[in-house]
Amino acid sequence: MPETNLLLPAIANRWSPRTYADKPIDPETLATLFEAARWAASCFGEEPWRFVIATKADPEKFAQVLNLLVPFNQDWAKNAYVVGITVAKKTFTKNGNPNRFNLHDAGAALATLAIQASALGLQAHGMGGFDAQKARTEFGVPDDFEIGAAFAVGYVNGSAAPPEGRTRKPLSELVFTPTWGEPAL
Repeated sequence: MPETNLLLPAIANRWSPRTYADKPIDPETLATLFEAARWAASCFGEEPWRFVIATKADPEKFAQVLNLLVPFNQDWAKNAYVVGITVAKKTFTKNGNPNRFNLHDAGAALATLAIQASALGLQAHGMGGFDAQKARTEFGVPDDFEIGAAFAVGYVNGSAAPPEGRTRKPLSELVFTPTWGEPAL
């Protein structure tokens, strides 16, 4: 069985905080996060993901994105430096056929961004609690794009830490042989 101490530190140290410090992210670091997302794997190299973001450097736009979140998420995400949503193109650019992997690939891009954030001393927190239809309307998202998840990124408040006793399901519940439910690991 693999040991968690063999994981890359950026993966092992990644978590989804709800407590952010009031600290800006410099433009180069912010660009690095999205550069990492750009290099995520995608079906046929389509890179169907798009990100709509706002930072605290522009309070009006930050409020516009923040107001899409449900009140519980607004309460803590207001302290992050970046809030945004993922969007994924529904069809392949090369032939117009449906891309049923679009949200999978957008999730991979957000996960890659989160790992890069962890490596740089930041943390990202993905969210489902937001008004996707309002996001589509307010941001003018074309019909050929599907709204994915919301997210926040920032430096964690110095006193915050991952929850004690944080666990994950065992691999035996997650990785199967071709016989469904039969553990492969």
